[in-house]
Amino acid sequence: MLERIKQWIEQRRGGKVGSHDPDNLPNPKVPADQLLTECRLIVLDLETTGLNPSKDEVIAIGAVAISGGVIHLDDQFDLILRRPDLDIRETVLIHGIGPEALTQGHETEDALLYLLEWMNGDPVLAYHSAFDQKFLEKTLRSQLGYTLTHTWMDVADLLPAVFPDAKTGGKGLDNWADYFGLEVSARHHAAADALATAELTLVALNKARKEGLKTLREFHDKLHYHRRLQNMHRF
Repeated sequence: MLERIKQWIEQRRGGKVGSHDPDNLPNPKVPADQLLTECRLIVLDLETTGLNPSKDEVIAIGAVAISGGVIHLDDQFDLILRRPDLDIRETVLIHGIGPEALTQGHETEDALLYLLEWMNGDPVLAYHSAFDQKFLEKTLRSQLGYTLTHTWMDVADLLPAVFPDAKTGGKGLDNWADYFGLEVSARHHAAADALATAELTLVALNKARKEGLKTLREFHDKLHYHRRLQNMHRF
């Protein structure tokens, strides 16, 4: 993966691929008649310097692609950004990313451009996606001037929508992983959390297909309907 990124960056700097112009990047795709058995989905997780998108920053990005109903480990993204100016003293014990790693990381602009080209506009899933979406959109806007909106789906909403009777003992990623007997190799590591979330997404996709959902639009609509019900029950 790292070698492929290095080759891509060298090509981009040579004018062969990529661009600083956001208009030349892949356009976000909307849920339509893409078959769940064929479409490509991006499952993403971020590590940040804190929980506040208005003042904290992204320091690492992990993502893996699901395509054809399979997690492809050769189709993933795992980078620490080069941001030596950031103060990570309050969160280093959580994510384990120290000053040296931030000094030796990949240039933020290069990493973000590679991420957007790699994502190819495909829909994005994350656990508690509002957090990742706010941070990533802020970073893309500030670093690249990129303002296009991708389709995001929250796996934290998706799982109870597909498994309404599951007794997980909690709503966290670890609760669902334990419920399905999945092993999370390293929590608070972007790539590991993305992989765990992708495995849970696959479980939900398989259940959805058994219930007769065939397209990405139907999958997205089911999630939207579940969220509307949840919001109604809050009042």
